[in-house]
Amino acid sequence: MKKIIAFLSIAAMITFGLSSFAYAQEGDNQVVTDTSVTTSDSTTTVADTAATAVADTATTALAAAPKAKAPKSFHQVLKEKFIEGGPGFMGVILLTLVFGLAIAIERIIYLSLATINTKKLLDDVESAFENGGVDAAKEIVRNTRGPVAGIFSEGLNRFDDGIDEVEKAIISYGSVITGRLENGVSWISLFIALAPMLGFMGTVIGMIKAFDDIAIAGDISPAVVASGIKIALLTTVFGLIVAVILQIFYNYIISKIDSLVNDMEDTSITFVDIVNKYSKK
Repeated sequence: MKKIIAFLSIAAMITFGLSSFAYAQEGDNQVVTDTSVTTSDSTTTVADTAATAVADTATTALAAAPKAKAPKSFHQVLKEKFIEGGPGFMGVILLTLVFGLAIAIERIIYLSLATINTKKLLDDVESAFENGGVDAAKEIVRNTRGPVAGIFSEGLNRFDDGIDEVEKAIISYGSVITGRLENGVSWISLFIALAPMLGFMGTVIGMIKAFDDIAIAGDISPAVVASGIKIALLTTVFGLIVAVILQIFYNYIISKIDSLVNDMEDTSITFVDIVNKYSKK
């Protein structure tokens, strides 16, 4: 009996010991797991905090950094420099450009309309002489625009007076037409000369202003004379720009006039030959 009680006692002690060990193992695992989770959570929190701090720093740096200015257009720069040059002389220089361009554009349009196919006109006039005589030729030149047709018309009006009168009429009316072609061109040359002169006058006035500023401040530092010198240079630059633009238009107009005058002279010679040919029939 004592052996049975002793055996049961030993068995109970072994069972209790195993249970205690298993419970202790579970507790340790739970502690390890909880510690791992806590450590993982702490690591995640630190990483998130660091990322947030970096993002905030980058945002602050971007906000604090100066924004890059968009480049100004040519129109904006031109307007700013025009205002800085002063409205007085800059406005006058601008008027010379406006008036000069207006006359130049009008002349270009007039000369473009005055240009025609003179070879075709001569062929039509000669064909009209063959088919309908001088009246048919008058009708052809009457319905044709341009100075060459006007010269032909004046010559045909003297057809009955002889070839000498036809030549005189062509020469006289040709001089009138040449004067009409050159009408207004002298004004363009005036504005070409006037624009840089106004610019140089603005230069002189700007330098006078610079010396006045020196006298008032009692100092010759760059900051004192910068305003006057800027006005002096800007007026000169704008005056020269206006002169260059108008000079280009002027040369084009002169070349166009010379071309038309040469064309009138060549066709007039051929026209006189045609008239002389049919006046003898």
